[in-house]
Amino acid sequence: MLGLGSGPAADACSRAGCGEPAAWRIDWRNPKIHEETRVKTWLACDEHLGFLREFLAARDFPLEVRAFGDGAAS
Repeated sequence: MLGLGSGPAADACSRAGCGEPAAWRIDWRNPKIHEETRVKTWLACDEHLGFLREFLAARDFPLEVRAFGDGAAS
């Protein structure tokens, strides 16, 4: 959700222009520039999970998808 004069909420979907609450987290890294210990996280709503996951997978980035707030992989 966007507030007046503020950026997206910390738990909002990472898809550009989307402010929906996140339901998923995607942990990923670019092996060409990131060490194995460097992991980035994108958040996704149900609608944008596939788009974000496919964007990263098409680039052969290692990734792991989990429910947002859950420690178990899915």
